[in-house]
Amino acid sequence: MTAFKFVKPQVAFVNAPFSHGQPKRGTETGPLQLISSGLAQQVEGLGLTVDAVEDHKGFDILENDTDIGKLKFPRTVSNATRQVYEEVEKHAKAGKLVVNLGGDHSLAMGTISGSLSAHPDACVVWVDAHADLNSPETTETGNLHGCPLSFLLGIAGNIPEFSWIKPLLKPERLVYIGLRDVDDGEKKLLKEHNIKAYSMHEVDKYGIGKVVDMALDHVNPDRSRPVHLSFDVDAMDPSVAPSTGTPVRGGLTFREGHYICEALHETGLLVAVDLMEVNPALENEEAVKQTVSVGCSLIRSALGETLL
Repeated sequence: MTAFKFVKPQVAFVNAPFSHGQPKRGTETGPLQLISSGLAQQVEGLGLTVDAVEDHKGFDILENDTDIGKLKFPRTVSNATRQVYEEVEKHAKAGKLVVNLGGDHSLAMGTISGSLSAHPDACVVWVDAHADLNSPETTETGNLHGCPLSFLLGIAGNIPEFSWIKPLLKPERLVYIGLRDVDDGEKKLLKEHNIKAYSMHEVDKYGIGKVVDMALDHVNPDRSRPVHLSFDVDAMDPSVAPSTGTPVRGGLTFREGHYICEALHETGLLVAVDLMEVNPALENEEAVKQTVSVGCSLIRSALGETLL
């Protein structure tokens, strides 16, 4: 196992059972499924200490949470993500490697805010089928799991309910791997802000090893910055991880997804890992078991598990 440069060999799990950033209930049960499958014990088996398992019983779903423009459940999402931010920040500032289990990807507003509070020069590797870059103006659905990065980058506009989010993430510190379902408005924002993205086209063209190298060369050329990995399980092909809310064909293979995690671990720079959008309510028992197993395996790879 590679030594960690910026954190102790201590892992804090932040479980975030939340689903109101998107319309399909069930992601709130993802963290419990992952932990119940023995994930903490698996991580300890890698020689790491599991220092904390923050196990939320659930976040408050606010009554009369009316839309703000197109945005659905804005106050509920803001309150939940702010709580996650406070927990991640606490553990990150204590020098622990934080593993965030979702829940839908709106939670990245909190997880990345917490990382950047403790590690201001960190970069973000976002592995996802979707860019999650929509602003309140460009979003077609109003679902906030498609908007977290616009808030983190400070391009979402002035919405008082989300004023707690400091725009600490810079466009040059963000890189995508695995995109294959990007809205027109997001494409414009990617170009306007010169955000580097490697879609599945580049994965096919260059191979995953070259893509990871190019991604790191862009956001972390000297390999001197902390890395926050935000991994949406729908980055994987649905044949690999079927139990998720917005599956898109043509995704990462089992090995490609694991290679990303293994390669980022090898840098020694990881300070946080998100695993988001596992939804046990959407598929049969066997598909759920498969998706949870893959999710646990991805986390173990990011924390040091190797093939040999």
